[in-house]
Amino acid sequence: MIMAFEGLTEKLNAAFKKLRGKGRLTENDVREAMREVRLALLEADVGYKVVKEFVATVTERAIGSDVLESLTPAQQVIKIVNEELTNLMGGGTAKIAMANNGPTVVMMVGLQGAGKTTTTAKLAGLFRRQMGKRPLLAACDVYRPAAIEQLKVVGGQLELPVFEQGQGDPVAIAQAAIRHARDYGNDLVFLDTAGRLHVDETLMDELKRMKAAVHPNEILLVVDAMTGQDAVNAATAFDEALGIDGVVLTKLDGDARGGAALTIRAATGKPIKFVGTGEKLDMIEPFHPDRMASRILGMGDMLSFIEKAQTSFDEKQAAKLEEKLRKNSFTLQDYYDQLQQIRRMGDLSQIAGMLPGGLGKQLSGASIDEKQMAHTEAIILSMTPQERENPQILGASRKKRIAAGCGLQVVDVNRLLKQFEMMQQLTKQMNKMGRRPGMPGLGGRMHGLGRKKRLK
Repeated sequence: MIMAFEGLTEKLNAAFKKLRGKGRLTENDVREAMREVRLALLEADVGYKVVKEFVATVTERAIGSDVLESLTPAQQVIKIVNEELTNLMGGGTAKIAMANNGPTVVMMVGLQGAGKTTTTAKLAGLFRRQMGKRPLLAACDVYRPAAIEQLKVVGGQLELPVFEQGQGDPVAIAQAAIRHARDYGNDLVFLDTAGRLHVDETLMDELKRMKAAVHPNEILLVVDAMTGQDAVNAATAFDEALGIDGVVLTKLDGDARGGAALTIRAATGKPIKFVGTGEKLDMIEPFHPDRMASRILGMGDMLSFIEKAQTSFDEKQAAKLEEKLRKNSFTLQDYYDQLQQIRRMGDLSQIAGMLPGGLGKQLSGASIDEKQMAHTEAIILSMTPQERENPQILGASRKKRIAAGCGLQVVDVNRLLKQFEMMQQLTKQMNKMGRRPGMPGLGGRMHGLGRKKRLK
């Protein structure tokens, strides 16, 4: 998710670098840095009024004697910016209001093109994965010809049930979907409602009718971060007409300036609750203002990184692997298993935004080379179980047979074995140093899974 704020992060870091280089700070030093922060935020498409208030608050706190006379004044200023960015985006993480009895009804609204239908399915998938819920998707967009089919397709990919009654009355369909959920034990109903290319009276009247009929526990507005201030305008209009409970921001991974994420809460008073971080159906996550502030300031987001790793890695397998690493008995079969875990972690460019400073920059733009990974997997799968456990027995004839079996060359087999040997040596060194080995698959990825962008 680092892409949307890349320019802002660079400009803020440049301003803070000047502060760090000064040691002691004067009020003028702080005001000069705040001018640069102000310009950086305006260029990131953050609203003028929001920027003005933000800079005034930070400046007032930063020119206090307790900051300027501290031993690390620059760090204190950065800490204040971090805290105020967090406050600007809502302070804490906002959750969905759950029903006490019966299914929780979430009404998804938004303009066409924001990614509402796909986001609805993504969100349902997230609740099933993380909270063990049993969601039902309801196709209430009866005007766009492909909307029902699209919901059925993404629902099918996520193995989620979809309720549809063709192109009837959307309010009646929503009511029928909730009855169906009660009858079949679905504890969450996501209503995928109609959108328009712009806010209009007809659309709002229909959404108001649906709200009055089904009394949703939550109304979530889906907005496209790429549209900048238009996203903020849409959020304001929907909130005035419907009274939304929160926002789902999509395409925050895109090459946009990201200002909507910083402005929506201030403009509407309504929190961003979830963010779409990529096109894949599992690329959606709860919005944490404090973590986003850290990412924007180049400090990374290790909590999200750890959570992503925990959902991707099998604990029993990890414990077994750690034991093997400690005993230096890591095999090619273990290596293969780790590749599967890494594949589940997703694109490395997604992970890059979570890592602080230099680490993040090294991975930024990198991604798993699927072709190279497929070659690595094919070579290992062409070996016998004995060969995977004891690669030292691989002589010329065995290598030739393995290469023929996977349709590659002996040189490819040798390359993999060399990479594996390097990993084993690295593991031995870590054990000698008394360091706990961790995530060897990721280390292996750096050495030999190939990459689309060369790491510096």
